[in-house]
Amino acid sequence: MIAFEAQVAEAYERGEIHAPVHLSSGNEDQLIEIFQGITRKDWVLSTWRSHYHALLHGIPPGELMRQILAGRSMFVNDAERRFYASSIAGGILPIAVGLGMAIKRRGEDRKVWCFVGDMAAMTGIFEEATRYAFNFELPVTFVIEDNFTSVYTPTRDSWFSNSYLWQSARSLLSNCVYYQYKSTWPHSGIGEWISF
Repeated sequence: MIAFEAQVAEAYERGEIHAPVHLSSGNEDQLIEIFQGITRKDWVLSTWRSHYHALLHGIPPGELMRQILAGRSMFVNDAERRFYASSIAGGILPIAVGLGMAIKRRGEDRKVWCFVGDMAAMTGIFEEATRYAFNFELPVTFVIEDNFTSVYTPTRDSWFSNSYLWQSARSLLSNCVYYQYKSTWPHSGIGEWISF
């Protein structure tokens, strides 16, 4: 995963990617552990920072790189492998609930894993989606990836430090997983201006 992101950064630096990229780092161990519980028949919904999720869910590196080079880094999609990413903050939350409801109604043996950042976890739609999925016992697990930033603003400054999310991860519903990490990449790009 680390080597793949380094290749993306190099391609971006060469001006081969004519769209934003959001690189991952620092959360490899947490994701490897989480993905041990995710099967290939499950759905994985991701954010604009989706490369690690896509690789761990079985999208071949060559196919993933093809999508990134085509400018789709922020919305990598693969219906065959049940992978969907969106660049809209929190935009995947209602989709996760809908998929969970469809799976439950069909009686299918699969789950939905919905990854969100700490910024999206502070929105109203996160509250609604997690509680709806919990109350209706939908097969959806929400994974909050806390990298301490809401784009370029410290999340605790923008959403206030007394928020329940920062008090204790134990206060979350049982259908939520929470972890913290520190990325070595900037929010977007590679930390320098690129001319396309």
